[in-house]
Amino acid sequence: MATTAIQAMTAQALAKIILSYEKLFILDVRNTAEFDNWKIEGGATETLNIPYFDLLDGVDEALGQIPDGRDILVVCAKEGSSVFVAEQLAEAGRTDVHYLKGGMKAWSEHLEPVKVGDLKDGGELYQFVRIGKGCLSYMVLSDGEAAAIDTLRMVEVFERFAKDKGATIKHTLDTHLHADHISGGRQLAENAGATYWLPPKDATEVVFEYEPLEEGKEITVGRSRIRIQPIYSPGHTIGSTSFIVDDQYLLSGDILFVESIGRPDLAGKAEDWVADLRTTLYETYRGLAEELTVLPAHFGKATELGEGGKVAARLGDLFKSNPGLNIRSDEEFRAAVTKNLPPQPNAYQEIRRTNMGRLTPDEEEQREMEMGPNRCAVHDK
Repeated sequence: MATTAIQAMTAQALAKIILSYEKLFILDVRNTAEFDNWKIEGGATETLNIPYFDLLDGVDEALGQIPDGRDILVVCAKEGSSVFVAEQLAEAGRTDVHYLKGGMKAWSEHLEPVKVGDLKDGGELYQFVRIGKGCLSYMVLSDGEAAAIDTLRMVEVFERFAKDKGATIKHTLDTHLHADHISGGRQLAENAGATYWLPPKDATEVVFEYEPLEEGKEITVGRSRIRIQPIYSPGHTIGSTSFIVDDQYLLSGDILFVESIGRPDLAGKAEDWVADLRTTLYETYRGLAEELTVLPAHFGKATELGEGGKVAARLGDLFKSNPGLNIRSDEEFRAAVTKNLPPQPNAYQEIRRTNMGRLTPDEEEQREMEMGPNRCAVHDK
């Protein structure tokens, strides 16, 4: 990867480096507040933050802190500042300098497809890891048909993936009305002539038509079945719904994560929804098979990324290791999920209204609304 001139590194190439644990030194030249709020993490990366304006008169401060013999990636919000700093580093004699093409905006939007596993009747299940923001989407493929779950707004990624797999998208589903990112489920369904499903209790303010995702319904994808289970799993939102795929996988939405649990406050109903959240986690999920593989809609920490970037865990193991599933009393649980929570996601009210169809921001406005971490779990501080 070393070169005598600076080179652009794409978000896709960066994701590969992180997921394969290659060593990389990141110089982030955004201001300190932006860096502290949201940064590139994971793999074998090492990161240094020096604001761009502190490097305008020279990069000696950075050179003194960057180890020799390491590939360097300079990062900023959009790209311009990182190109300037990377050029200064190259002029100072470093021959291993890259800049992140498109900056943190591009990093926020990259999706990395990861195969979760095979289905019993010959189908496949894939997870799409939005590594820069911590969002997770899914696609079930079977016998030339596909269903996309918790689709992100970059719908062309899902369309291209399904086409490459020789599959027609028949269904798109959202586990709940999202507050941290703009859903692409409705747009993907419209483009593909598919059915868009949404829990009706989360859809009381939407201004578009949808198929109600209600208890007891089964959605067929080729020869595989997506069985809605549990029938109803509120707590993160009043309509949150979990899916069991092929009796092997539990798609838990934002109710249960690998290292934490969902927060109940993003619709301003924390005190009302605490009891629902505890019931879902401690009763409904307790009644499910421990062998199910939990596949959440988000991750909050790089430590939740497993082999190849997959985010998954056995349900029985989570009941032993996940702190959110081991709180003894109702009072302790209420305090844990309503007090000392991390900041709410960027522009979350506007994102909710967009997902209701009540706001129609343009593409650049959507990018700005989504910048930053997802913050859907109680531990994402």
